[in-house]
Amino acid sequence: METNKTIEGTNIVQIEKVLYTAKTHTTGGRDGASRSSDGRLDINLSSPGSTGAGTNPEQLFAAGWSACFIGAMGIAAAKARVTLPADLAVDTEVDLGTAGGGYFLQARLNVSLPGLEPEVAKALVDAAHQTCPYSKLTRGNINVEINLV
Repeated sequence: METNKTIEGTNIVQIEKVLYTAKTHTTGGRDGASRSSDGRLDINLSSPGSTGAGTNPEQLFAAGWSACFIGAMGIAAAKARVTLPADLAVDTEVDLGTAGGGYFLQARLNVSLPGLEPEVAKALVDAAHQTCPYSKLTRGNINVEINLV
């Protein structure tokens, strides 16, 4: 059961049970480094478009959203008793840009579900976009396109 709390006119879902907490320590901002508390993530960061050797927050966000979205499609497929293709993929593009003097993100998820009928694939993608926590996070906050490719 979701509990909603209104904050500044917005409907915010309060988590009832925390399943996992990711913890990182980041220094140096976009040209720094980030390490997870368990040591599994230990990366250098570089600004987008720079010659630095590290990744950037937009790439990390795209990778996390893609992985989560595939998991959400798996849940939707199980409920619909559909077998997902082994070679399914999500190519996520996250744009960093400016508007009105501020920085903003926008994204495209290009979903490949080879071998599935288009209407079945669309139903799975639509269901995943409703349940994926990253999709919920971005809904109504940034421009998002979900494309079946």
